[in-house]
Amino acid sequence: MIVRIMGEGQVRLADSHLTELDRLDDELLAEMEKGDGPGFRRTLGALLSRVRELGVPLPDDSLEPSGLILPSPDATLEEVRDLLSDDGLIPG
Repeated sequence: MIVRIMGEGQVRLADSHLTELDRLDDELLAEMEKGDGPGFRRTLGALLSRVRELGVPLPDDSLEPSGLILPSPDATLEEVRDLLSDDGLIPG
C-alpha cells in the first residue's frame, strides 16, 4: 500500500503492518472523541512515526496513487476530524 503523509511524501507500506497502525488509529479516534488534545498530539505523532519506520520512502519525483493519506504532524484536532471516516484514518 502507498501511504502519503501530507507535506512529507509517500512510503510503501506492507499490508502486514496495518493491524498495528489500526490500533494507533483507534486510540487516536478515542482521544479525538474525548477532546483529549495532548493525547491526540501524542498518538498522531506515534502513528506517523510508525509509518515512517515501517514504510519504504518513495523517491521525491515519484507520484503514485496513495491508498491512504495521513495528516501532517502539525495538523490540528479539527483538521484531522475533517479527514476521518467512521473507521478513523485507516479503514478496516
